[in-house]
Order: sequence, then structure tokens, then C-alpha cells
Amino acid sequence: MDLGLKSKTAVVTGASIGIGRAIAKGLAAEGVRVVGVARRTDLLAELVKEAGFGLITPFEQDVMAKDAAERIAAFALKELGHVDILINNAGGSRPLPVDAPDSKWDEAIALNFTSYRRIAHALLPQMIERKWGRIVNITGKSEPEGLNAAFAAKAAVHAWAKGLSREIGKHGITINCIPPGRIMSEQIRRNYAPDYRERFAEEEIPVGYWGEPEDLAALAVFLASPVARYITGTVIPVDGGLRRYQF
Repeated sequence: MDLGLKSKTAVVTGASIGIGRAIAKGLAAEGVRVVGVARRTDLLAELVKEAGFGLITPFEQDVMAKDAAERIAAFALKELGHVDILINNAGGSRPLPVDAPDSKWDEAIALNFTSYRRIAHALLPQMIERKWGRIVNITGKSEPEGLNAAFAAKAAVHAWAKGLSREIGKHGITINCIPPGRIMSEQIRRNYAPDYRERFAEEEIPVGYWGEPEDLAALAVFLASPVARYITGTVIPVDGGLRRYQF
């Protein structure tokens, strides 16, 4: 299928590893010019070389830094001329004890929700002006096994995105969320032994294996395309059937 993405432009945050890296490569493979944003410049440089398409421009930026949204938007607009697609992917798990201080909660919300909102709103005016845009948020599961501030923040992303979809649809802009299931990553390999991963897959994941970043990237690239024009305000898990509720 021709997704109609050739010559489109995109910003991908958290692009140095895992899901963000796979999405950046997937978009570039479709002819999209990408600004890949992350803190680790060495990995961004490897991504540019590895992609081999000459369409990925690295930008070192911590999305938690002061004025990060404005800096990212300014760099991308200078580099690309305009931004058609935003992939909000930077974030991280934040399990907390019941007595965690406010500072820990504030940090988790800032990383996993506020940074998404700020970057999107920094890029929205030029999307509205051009009457076209795609925002895809990589979020998190809705079945917490314990207290984790990142889950609360990602739930906020779902609510914000749904509300925003009602406002920007008339401008030809869509916004959707993808909660990953058990997707293989640097963190997963560090935190879960192979025997645990194998047992978990057999007992909990209907398809019988852990996903790869490319499994999620396929959906993200589709949602970023003109072909997905009638899909907005949704939450679409990529989890091999892991979640247990029906909608």
C-alpha cells in the first residue's frame, strides 16, 4: 500500500532507541524527512547512519529541559520548513511508593504528559495554518499492577488527546494514542531475565511472544499517513492480546 507519506516531514522524540528509533526508521523508509530528538547524541548519530536514507536529522534535546518544546519546534521548523507529523514517544516508567514526595510525581507527570502536550501545542499552529497534521502519542497500559506515576500520566495523555481531537479535526489534523504491550527494549532486557520473559509470554500473551519495536512502528507509521485520515481520538494497543478487557 502506498501510504502517501513521501515528502512529508516529522518530529520523533525519544528517537535514539527502541520504539522511537523504529518509528523514525519506518517513516524515513516511506520518504518522510525526520528530525529525531533525544538526549543521547551517539545513538542518534548511529540511527542516521543505520537508516541509510539520508532523511533523518539528529537533534540533541532533553524534553524535560526548560523551553524544550519551543527549542524542538524552532529547530524542526528551521530544518524542515514545516512539520506534518509529531510522534510523542519520550517517557519512562515511574513506580512509586505510597509515601512518595510530590517532587517525584511532578517529575513523572512532566516527563510523561506535560512534555507531550507542550511539544504538540508548539507545533499545532503551523499544522492548523496548513490544514493538515498527524500527532501520534506512545503511551502506556491501563492495567497497573501497582502504583506507577507514569501510568497516571499516560492516562492523562489519553484524556487530553481525546479532547484535543474534537478541536482540531476540522483542520485536517488527527491525534491518536498507542499503548505498547510487552515490547522488547534495552530496559526490558536489563530488567527481565530470558526465562521470565519466556514464561510470561506463554502464560499471559495470547500470540505467545514479546513484541519488537517494529511491530508498534508499523501502526504508528500508518496513523501518521494520509490514508488514516478518518482515525482520530483513539487508543489502539499493540500488545499481542495481552490486555484482558474488551474495549
